[in-house]
Amino acid sequence: MDTEKNRFNKLQQEQRDLDESYQQSKRNKKERENLSNYKFNKLYDYPRSMRTLVGGKRHYDIREEKLPSVTTILSACQSPEKKASLAAWKAKMGNEAADKVRDTAAERGTAMHKYLEHHIDGTGLKDLTPLGVQAETMANKIIESGLKDLEEVWGQEVTLYYPGLYAGATDVVGIFDGQPAIIDFKQSNKPKRREWIEDYFEQLGAYCMAHNYVYGTKIQSGIILMCTKDFMFQKFEVSGSEFVRYQHAFLKKADQYHQNCTQEKKGQDTKNDQKV
Repeated sequence: MDTEKNRFNKLQQEQRDLDESYQQSKRNKKERENLSNYKFNKLYDYPRSMRTLVGGKRHYDIREEKLPSVTTILSACQSPEKKASLAAWKAKMGNEAADKVRDTAAERGTAMHKYLEHHIDGTGLKDLTPLGVQAETMANKIIESGLKDLEEVWGQEVTLYYPGLYAGATDVVGIFDGQPAIIDFKQSNKPKRREWIEDYFEQLGAYCMAHNYVYGTKIQSGIILMCTKDFMFQKFEVSGSEFVRYQHAFLKKADQYHQNCTQEKKGQDTKNDQKV
């Protein structure tokens, strides 16, 4: 009898501990949101996903579909001019030096994104490595000059997908300067001209279409908040008919990508048949 009573009391205590843990988690979340100085409004249930490689290309495993990432599609469908420009730059730099520049930029960008993510949710982050210190300074430029217009956060590091076509992750979805918007953070080695970053606008367009399709929203604004490694801040906005044009441009590339994948698969199947 005492054993059953002890077991019952233990179960009750475990339940109380679980309830307290849950309530503490809610309090911590609320405290973080208060500390961040941003209004959080979780309007949508954004899905979890897992990144995976299919044929060496990044895909998202989401809702029982393996969908190519937005960046995979954009990379595979670069214009001949852009491919030639990148090849010329790599030839000028040399393969090893070019790879080092690329990898360092990617690491710096990741560190900057992590700092901004922790800033928005109120948890804070400190990385005292040389690259971390540089990334923090870059992030603070974006915070001071760009995030002052972020009025409401619906989600950050949001996975978005268009069923059967593509998926990707954007940095923030919310209200920016009075308008629902898709917001992406970018690092750069040097300042950009608007005409150099059309692929960024197409990327925003892809995320916008996915969000509007799945959640029935009417987002028509995309924001790029960028900082160079030398701490120059730039903001680029795209909306209206210009944004629609970039959305259509991305859809053409997505269609081209899937057609190419189908042709490659048919070619591989033909080779396998010939071997048999």
